[in-house]
Amino acid sequence: MGRSSRIVALTAATAALLAVAGCAPQDDESPTDTASSGAASCSKESLRTRTPGKLTIATDEPAYEPWFRENKPESGEGFEAAVAYAVAEKLGYARADVTWTRVKFDTAIAPGPKNFDFDINQFSITEERKKAVDFSAPYYLVRQTVIALKSSKIAGRTALADLRDAKLGAQVGTTSYQAITDVIKPTVAPQVYNSNDDAKKALQNGQLDGLVVDLPTAFYITGAELTDATIVGQVPQVGTPEAFGLLLDKGSPLTGCVSGAVGQLTEAGTLTQLEQKWLAQVAGAAELR
Repeated sequence: MGRSSRIVALTAATAALLAVAGCAPQDDESPTDTASSGAASCSKESLRTRTPGKLTIATDEPAYEPWFRENKPESGEGFEAAVAYAVAEKLGYARADVTWTRVKFDTAIAPGPKNFDFDINQFSITEERKKAVDFSAPYYLVRQTVIALKSSKIAGRTALADLRDAKLGAQVGTTSYQAITDVIKPTVAPQVYNSNDDAKKALQNGQLDGLVVDLPTAFYITGAELTDATIVGQVPQVGTPEAFGLLLDKGSPLTGCVSGAVGQLTEAGTLTQLEQKWLAQVAGAAELR
């Protein structure tokens, strides 16, 4: 999970983001409790960062599109780069106060001291990982997405109704399959596969008009695995979505304030705007309505 099979929404409703943040189990002292202890405790001058007056943010090497543009997180371009700077600004840090460092995904989620203040790298929030690290409130709820070969009859379609006569497939027991049955509701029985690899082969062989996978996986498949495939669009939210959070050291004194900053960005609609810009408009994953 997270990084969607490790390398292998459109509008995640503000209410949904807050619901996930609110119902996610927390440690004895939750980020929300910490953040609400007083605005002064989250002022820049009060934050116990690795370098006083500076904020060190980590991500992987390389950093992939559309989360980061051209492997340059410092540019602020790409969804996660933009989110990172938005959080930094909420905490009182100007761009000049932000330093980026590179940390491998597996290293970041492992127990032990961190060399960053927080890491943004498509980390799924899981109970198992929370035993070793802290997470902020969710900044992104993963959406399910339809992909197709460029030659498919559904390539270029823009509405859910356009997919009703399509032969779609997904991995068994996944939210992707639930998106087909509960949201798209095609007239043709959907195909079920034991793995995404099996489903991809069916797509390549022309046995499917389209394949439903989560959005991060869709970006990877269409960008690195199947060059003749394209993203048709994102499906409205379904089921219990996978949630991405900023990762911090276990017991970090920054967790509450960072989580509070994410919550403010959610309430203001900023995260939704960044999704629309970087995932829908720039990356071409528009929502199917």
